[in-house]
Formats: sequence, C-alpha cells, structure tokens
Amino acid sequence: MSGLELGLAIIGGIISIQIQLVILVKWLVKHYLSELIPNSGTSIKDQINRLEARQHEIYKHFLDKA
Repeated sequence: MSGLELGLAIIGGIISIQIQLVILVKWLVKHYLSELIPNSGTSIKDQINRLEARQHEIYKHFLDKA
C-alpha cells in the first residue's frame, strides 16, 4: 500500500466518522425537540403545563384561606 492510498484511507475513515456523528446529533436534536411539543399528555411540555396549573391552584387555595 502506497503512501497515497494510506492517506486516502485515513481521510475516508475520518469523513465516515464525521458523517456518523452528524447523523447522531441530528437524531438527538429531533428526539429532544419532540419532547418540547405538547402531544396530549406524554411530553415534557405537557408535564410542565400540568405542574404550572397545579401550582396556580395551590397559590389560589392559600390566598383564599388568608
């Protein structure tokens, strides 16, 4: 194997690894962004909305007692 072939093989391997990393990051971003969109109760966004509503009810309850 000549020096040129070895260099091209190394460059090809580096490019392959970079492509795989880009695909992984793209998948992770898509997965995590889907958690921030309400979807009828199972996303993080829905859970936060429920907690905020519950917190508002608790504050309202304390204000009514005072």
